[in-house]
Amino acid sequence: MARITIHDLRAMKGRGEKIVMLTAYDYSMARLLDEVGIPVLLVGDSVGMVVLGYETTLPVTVEEMLHHVKAVVRGSRRAHVVADMPFLSYHTSPEEAVRHAGRFLKEGGAQSVKLEGGREIVPIVRRLVQAGIPVMGHVGLTPQAIHQLGGYRVQGRSREAALGLLQDAMALEEAGAYALILEAIPAPLARAITERVRIPTIGIGAGPWCDGQVQVIHDLLGLYPDLAPKHTKRYARLGEAIREAVMAYAREVQEGIFPGPEQSHAMDEAVLAEVLALAEAS
Repeated sequence: MARITIHDLRAMKGRGEKIVMLTAYDYSMARLLDEVGIPVLLVGDSVGMVVLGYETTLPVTVEEMLHHVKAVVRGSRRAHVVADMPFLSYHTSPEEAVRHAGRFLKEGGAQSVKLEGGREIVPIVRRLVQAGIPVMGHVGLTPQAIHQLGGYRVQGRSREAALGLLQDAMALEEAGAYALILEAIPAPLARAITERVRIPTIGIGAGPWCDGQVQVIHDLLGLYPDLAPKHTKRYARLGEAIREAVMAYAREVQEGIFPGPEQSHAMDEAVLAEVLALAEAS
């Protein structure tokens, strides 16, 4: 079964087919999402918060990302796997960006990488594309710049900010990005960007008019209670279900109910008697 390519994603935009994208960080979840047909899996640096327990995405390292990218690739067969490049892995020079991005494809097995930023990273995007590395852009609220932005705030509300984001999007397309994440920007602005670029736009908190949508899987399943952005929607409350299941398990162990006969392995009594006799003789 062939994996979905960047050309497939562009064709989906051309057909008006919405692109579904979710984060994945491990083999088991990647396998489940791939089996139900999710076309794009993002190994986001959000792994730092929802899996590793960091307060922000900033501490995440290339080695930590590679660890999770490899697991997601092993768990998927059809989905296009995007590796998020962590903070300071592509900012210092185009050469370093190529080296780190190349590792995500060569060692991690990802099919593309994602970078945060606008016109300021155009030279880096262009260099990566020249090196044969597909790049997904990310504009609007960029979590790696959270301290500079002053928190998790909607971007692009003023005339100047909206114009800047539109120019960022068009510059990234011109530099060779195959798709764009639009995060936490007004829906009308996201619609205008989507209509003006030929590449797919994937929204997160950017309204319904993007070419696709992405969500953090832990938000969707109710597994991460620490942060609940307005753009999220919980389709399940697995955190509560897990707590109830674990409490039931602990109670049965304490009361001697688990393991029961169904979880116990039988042994021939004669064989056991021989073993005990031999043990006593020795």
